Amino acid sequence: MGGTGGSFAGNGGGGGSGGTSTEGAAGAGGTGGGAAGWLGQGGAGGAGGEIRASRFGPVPTAGRGGDGGAGGLLAGSGGAGGQGGSSNGGTGGDGGNGGHARGLLGDGGNGGYAGFGKFQGRGGDGGNGGLLIGNGGHGGWGAAGGDNVKGGDGGHGGNGGILLGLGGNGGAGGAGLAAGGGEGGAAGSGGLIGAPGVPGPHG
Repeated sequence: MGGTGGSFAGNGGGGGSGGTSTEGAAGAGGTGGGAAGWLGQGGAGGAGGEIRASRFGPVPTAGRGGDGGAGGLLAGSGGAGGQGGSSNGGTGGDGGNGGHARGLLGDGGNGGYAGFGKFQGRGGDGGNGGLLIGNGGHGGWGAAGGDNVKGGDGGHGGNGGILLGLGGNGGAGGAGLAAGGGEGGAAGSGGLIGAPGVPGPHG
């Protein structure tokens, strides 16, 4: 996990990447540190670990991307979610969620993209904008599927600020062939002044 920001102002640190595995489950990405004080940006979530299976047999899910840290108590944007890890025989890891801008001002962080695999992970959700002013983060994209594998679903967009802000766009569903594409993510709502986001297209 990334370190937190200072007591008055300062950005949170980024989360570390999850470890790679050849047999067991891969490590999840670390959570981004929050801006603990009044002002500051949340740290980005770390990438999920990959799985590189060395032999035949059940392959676990790759590591999930870490969530982005929250923005400052007064102002500051949320951190981006980390990308899900890939797997060469199992399920790709989900993308991490974007951090919320928990103060009055700031944008929500974007959700992380899903990792690729034999089965596909889901994109992370975007964080919400500030309580008064700020745009919602965009949802992460689902990973594309193979010949007989459904594409992963996209993440939802975050909501904009109550007074002023755009809603985040939903993440696109991953493309698929015979098994179909993934579902697009829902759009976030806009503020009193500001349009809602655009729903993510189906894969």
